[in-house]
Amino acid sequence: MKARQLWFIRPYQIEIREQVLAPLAAGQILVKTDCSAISAGTEMLVYRGQLPSDIALEVTLESLQQQQSYPLQYGYACVGEVEQVGAEVDAAWLGKQVFAFQPHASYFVTTPEQVMLVPDDIPPEAAVFLANVETAVNLVLDGNPALGERVVVLGQGIVGLLVSGILAQFPLAALFVVESLAERQNAALRLGVDQAFDPVAESEIAALKTALQLPVQLQNTSGSGADLIYEVSGAPEALNLAIDLSSYSGRIVIGSWYGTKKTTVQLGGAAHRNRIKLISSQVSTIAPEISGRWDKSRRFQTAWEMIRRLRPQELITHRVPLAQADAVYQQLDQAPAEVLQAIITY
Repeated sequence: MKARQLWFIRPYQIEIREQVLAPLAAGQILVKTDCSAISAGTEMLVYRGQLPSDIALEVTLESLQQQQSYPLQYGYACVGEVEQVGAEVDAAWLGKQVFAFQPHASYFVTTPEQVMLVPDDIPPEAAVFLANVETAVNLVLDGNPALGERVVVLGQGIVGLLVSGILAQFPLAALFVVESLAERQNAALRLGVDQAFDPVAESEIAALKTALQLPVQLQNTSGSGADLIYEVSGAPEALNLAIDLSSYSGRIVIGSWYGTKKTTVQLGGAAHRNRIKLISSQVSTIAPEISGRWDKSRRFQTAWEMIRRLRPQELITHRVPLAQADAVYQQLDQAPAEVLQAIITY
């Protein structure tokens, strides 16, 4: 069996290679890919050569653990059908639709333990969002939103939109997003946020700060600002805006992975006096505070339910065959405003 695979050769260059796959060993399965999702966050760090040299791409995913230098494969959202099974694999796997944390490829070999069955009521183009929805679920869990809180989400890329969509189901006092692109603002409003603000316009940030104030009769010295902020813009300088918007003892959940990008973060003054909590959130683990009640199985079950409710496939703006993938990577790099979610088809 030959597989067409997407390889990152060097920064800003990809290549489609054809590889002969080894015959299935005992316990293995062959999956024919239906579609795979391109991550406009982490994956673009790989494309641009902004990966830290001292950390594996993903320490919990077998397919990505050893890939730290070019040329390399990357990607973590494939949906396909089991086409062959090796010895010692139950024949009931044949024909099953599965999700896998696998790099982009037309076929791949894995094991049943490394894939997840896609529920019958979820189509492939919705299932391909599982990784990002799981990330969004993890972010929400780490922020622990509470009744009546004022919440702000910075950045409305796919993960930001999914976070906003989940938060919109909570009984919050207010849910605001900060995003400069009109299409993403509109998508957030459709998912149920109260208002969207443009970070480029000083007047809009001033309006956001006003919206975050408590009614006069309830105000005290710590009466304004957001109780909870999610930073998922991918821009480290957004942390300064998050600090500026935070209330006394506010929580800032950092969901972006910045790679080698650096910035100066203002941790003096209000950040120090206001006892702001900075919470790093990463989906490869579950926060110790809830790990006695939550495991990855429960988180995946919740992610599937969020997929049913949010219908993320409606956020897809680009569908491209593998042979044309280079064009969409260039577009994501040079004109990201034009692409909300791109998927590769096979």
